[in-house]
Amino acid sequence: MARYIGPKSKIARKFKEPIFGPDKALDKKNYGPGQHGNSRRRKKQSEYAIQLSEKQKAKYTYGVLEKQFRNVFKKASRKEGTTGENLLRFLEARLDNTVFRLGIAPTRSAARQMVGHRHITVNGEIVNIPSYELRPGDVVAVREKSKSLEAINDSIASKMKRFEWLDWNGSEMKGTFVSYPEREQIPENIKEQLIVELYSK
Repeated sequence: MARYIGPKSKIARKFKEPIFGPDKALDKKNYGPGQHGNSRRRKKQSEYAIQLSEKQKAKYTYGVLEKQFRNVFKKASRKEGTTGENLLRFLEARLDNTVFRLGIAPTRSAARQMVGHRHITVNGEIVNIPSYELRPGDVVAVREKSKSLEAINDSIASKMKRFEWLDWNGSEMKGTFVSYPEREQIPENIKEQLIVELYSK
């Protein structure tokens, strides 16, 4: 199962955002990684470099590798509507992302692991594919045997934020993917238009 396993704090410092969740290293050193730290003079980035950086940020944020990301983009460009917004909607509809948004897991990487270890069901059936795309009306739930897991209960208990496109039932530990989210509902700081411009070169 392909996934990013490199240094996470380094990536978070590069983009100056907690891409992988709360990060003490980012809080202490809110500047790019490297030997000379903040004193190094930065060259002005080219238009291509800015667009590429935005794509990389989106890939790291959602835990998607290049081939998968390109396939999602192609699908988004074929669908009616704004390509950039469609891209983010499809990424939000991934099963691992939805498990994270529902609060079943504290991070996307933890959600990916949870799905892979068969703790999650979709419409009553166990699904262990993190990239599985949900459709409006799909019900995502914690498997009956996994409801007593401490990691899941701790994550659910500490989750404060809920999202408008997801309906959560805490007593049954299940949520419904009500609809694809609108762009303004997605909190990620991603300039999707730059990604569209990059792929349209």
